[in-house]
Amino acid sequence: MELTLLWVQLASAAGLILVAAHFMAKSVDHISDATGIGKSFAGVVMLATATSLPELGTGVSSIALVGGEMGVNLAAGDAFGSNLFNLLIIALLDIAWRKKPLLASVSRSALLVGVLGMLIISLAAGATLLYRVDTPTATWRISPMSIGIFCVFIASMYLIYMSDRRDQAEGAGAPVETNEPNGSLSRSIVIYFITAAIVVGSAVWLAKTGEHIAEEMNWSGSFVGTLFLALSTSLPELAASFAALRLGSPELAITNVLGSNLFNMGFVLFLDDAALSGGTLWAKISNTHAITGGAAVAMTVVVIVGIFARKEKRQRLPVTPESALLILLYIAAMIFIMGGTLMRWHS
Repeated sequence: MELTLLWVQLASAAGLILVAAHFMAKSVDHISDATGIGKSFAGVVMLATATSLPELGTGVSSIALVGGEMGVNLAAGDAFGSNLFNLLIIALLDIAWRKKPLLASVSRSALLVGVLGMLIISLAAGATLLYRVDTPTATWRISPMSIGIFCVFIASMYLIYMSDRRDQAEGAGAPVETNEPNGSLSRSIVIYFITAAIVVGSAVWLAKTGEHIAEEMNWSGSFVGTLFLALSTSLPELAASFAALRLGSPELAITNVLGSNLFNMGFVLFLDDAALSGGTLWAKISNTHAITGGAAVAMTVVVIVGIFARKEKRQRLPVTPESALLILLYIAAMIFIMGGTLMRWHS
């Protein structure tokens, strides 16, 4: 297949995801207002889950359809790389939100999501270093580490729900009236599920296209997964977060991004491991993903500090210190990954 056609396919699938995510954000915002559930919980459970479906579809299909070391690293690279791009989205949102520093516009529930995200990314990054082919549990159908991380994910959902309820009780997350014409709850729910289906279908298309591009360009699965697939499958987070910002809901925008990272590590990698036969995911993926995970942890710490500090006044500079750090850390991680690919070309 011609390389140009492959890039057209990649762009087409990414475009479908981008458009669907815009309408998804509007539907989730309306569902949150109509039902009275908190913005943080809606951002993590509804919006983040839906916008992370491309990572799920891409990961499972990469392992099932592509297979081998390439498929495993495409899946892991997509999940870990999406974490990095999601955190970069926060910097872009902060630059666009001119009212005040974006991280000062969210509640303590968003802070909790960030802390839990840092924890679960650290566990996943550690698993890539601890597991080897000779690890006693490396031949199990599914790794105990995957089960443990999944349990942390479920516990995180409960803690976020309780925190959001507490914020609402204190008036920090009270529901507001929606002025959307004909914006019935049933219509928003239908739109939510339709757009989610479009996102998943496009993700499966992305997986096969990414594999063919990697073969044509002689790129590693880690590189393609971390850079190209991760960027493409993070487009829903980008579109949905900016849509939430335009709706005047920075809480929904931030928790969508941070919640997506929780979903990537706690649920997506769990199902990726379950989809893999002949051993566990952690024993087969490249150690490069541990570096990517470490960079995501560092970027999450920047976000946590920014929320905790809650600087109410924006400095005259167009970029806040937190946004600048997030951008620099992302660039550094990409340089490291691209450097590994260049070494592969020359070897």
